[in-house]
Amino acid sequence: MNISAKSAEAQRANTLVTQLQMYFVDKLNNISCELGENKLFEAITWGRDGGKHGGGLRYEARDENIFNRASVNVSQVHYDDDETKKLSSATAISTIIHPNNPHAPSMHMHISWTQMRDGKGYWRIMGDLNPSLKNDVFQKDFQMAIEKIAGDYYTEGTQQGDRYFTIPVLGRTRGVTHFYLENFNTGDFEADRVFAWEMGKAMIDAYIGITLQALQYHIEYTAQEKSMQLAYHTLYFFQVLTLDRGTTSGLMVHNQNDVGIMGSIPSHIDKVLLTSWVKKMPKPQDKLLLRLLHALPKGEKVYIDEDVKKSLANAVREHYQQYPEALAMQASGNIVPPTVDNHR
Repeated sequence: MNISAKSAEAQRANTLVTQLQMYFVDKLNNISCELGENKLFEAITWGRDGGKHGGGLRYEARDENIFNRASVNVSQVHYDDDETKKLSSATAISTIIHPNNPHAPSMHMHISWTQMRDGKGYWRIMGDLNPSLKNDVFQKDFQMAIEKIAGDYYTEGTQQGDRYFTIPVLGRTRGVTHFYLENFNTGDFEADRVFAWEMGKAMIDAYIGITLQALQYHIEYTAQEKSMQLAYHTLYFFQVLTLDRGTTSGLMVHNQNDVGIMGSIPSHIDKVLLTSWVKKMPKPQDKLLLRLLHALPKGEKVYIDEDVKKSLANAVREHYQQYPEALAMQASGNIVPPTVDNHR
């Protein structure tokens, strides 16, 4: 598989995201070893156009005692052989961790380097903490870890993050702490690369500390707390598939990594609760939610396996192929990245 792009910047970015991936996976495996079933994350590869244009490697959790769903993905797509593309390469780590214990919050992180055909490029740095149950200490720990590294960029990043992860029809944000820098480039690639590394490592370290505390101090949990987690997982599903621009862009560019892109989806959701939000949706996004509901299994608490993920991915693609103008209704920070257009 021809994973590595030719440019020096893309190669350096690929090294960074790969190192962050292994750093995170090792720490998550240690949690499984110490507190769970000692089942390691499983490596799964995929290829863009059979590997001709890159691809990726993701690690998926196998310890169901510790993880509801967890995936740590690294990819590098490049078009070194196709000068008609606006994009030269896109290199990213994207990860979502949904613990099984409702006291342990979910966490999402995305760090990527996008390089255009003319050599210009930019970083995207995202991180957010997503609890099912409110915990002020965990929220503060994650905020402080981000603020320490972000420095002067903290205010901009949190403002963009809160904007991006707002769910207008529900009058709330997806999580409690959000950070998002889009189109980040100070003109010094090496300094920016170090900043991206330090941000990623800080978020990972903070999250691992939070998770260990949650699992060690909340060994037991109630049926009501699990019910609250299910409701939150339903909200997470809703935000990802109706608002998240990154998820939708990935699905619109190609269909060769649908299961990987849908790695952020929790294992179960409350279909009754999800259905109740249809009437809140603006047109034509009400039709998108109806498509998603149709792609789900019958029942109230429904399980999302790989076949369901593929059906959900197709539902998203079909909706935006029919209503391309609805892409403008998706989440954004201060800048809307032309991700889909870059791959054309």
